Amino acid sequence: MNLEGKVAVVTGAAGGIGLALCESFAAAGMRVVLADVAAERIAAAAERIAAVHQVQTLSVPTDVRSWQQVEELERRAVDSFAAVHVLCNNAGVQMPGKAWEFTRGEWEWLLDVNLGGVVRGIATFLPGMLARGEPGHVVNTASIGGLVAHPETAMYTASKYAVVGLSETLACDLAAEGAPIGVSVLCPGATASRLRENSARLQPDGGLGRKIPTVAGAERLPAAEVARRTVDAIRSRRFWILTHPEYNDLILARAAGIVASDALVTAGG
Repeated sequence: MNLEGKVAVVTGAAGGIGLALCESFAAAGMRVVLADVAAERIAAAAERIAAVHQVQTLSVPTDVRSWQQVEELERRAVDSFAAVHVLCNNAGVQMPGKAWEFTRGEWEWLLDVNLGGVVRGIATFLPGMLARGEPGHVVNTASIGGLVAHPETAMYTASKYAVVGLSETLACDLAAEGAPIGVSVLCPGATASRLRENSARLQPDGGLGRKIPTVAGAERLPAAEVARRTVDAIRSRRFWILTHPEYNDLILARAAGIVASDALVTAGG
């Protein structure tokens, strides 16, 4: 897929993987729409990216939990640039804990961002992308936690498994329609970002809520490298984007456990 001159929309664009994707798309000559709840940060990032890469950018404050705000994001993107070619449903939050420990408010918050945000992005943007008939691509950010369960991440794991399954079905349905729109599911391992810090700030009770510690001692891949691999996958129409080969044996062991040995294989052993 030729990206130069095309339009990309990225949610969760204020930092981490989302911001790195915006940088990579701009470097490829794309016009970029940055969406995030952090309005001031995306406005500053959009201005900087436009100056550095000499491309058009647009920042749209967006809470992906709101149908109205996601619809406004789509309207402003199309009004400004006439089309959307690459959609990255990337906004996400994290909260550790056991399944029975979470409150109703915590479940609704995390699932509404991690899964609901992807659902709203697809439902809002895909009809227009299909109607325009131009080549396009959808990237849904899941996690390695969407392929192999990690202990004490019940809500996060549930949301990311759902994003993987939704992405697989979306790819099948678009192919069956003969649509010129590809799909990728991004399943990164540990990445340098502020996912947990931002999650702690945005959770239902803010600073009074559940503590969300950073991952200590983990080797974290630069977000720019995750973005580079994502852009490569879009260009080559690759579905799976896995960033950490060290998980491959665990993924294979889990598959064997399902079909051969009835073994429960998780990242915790």
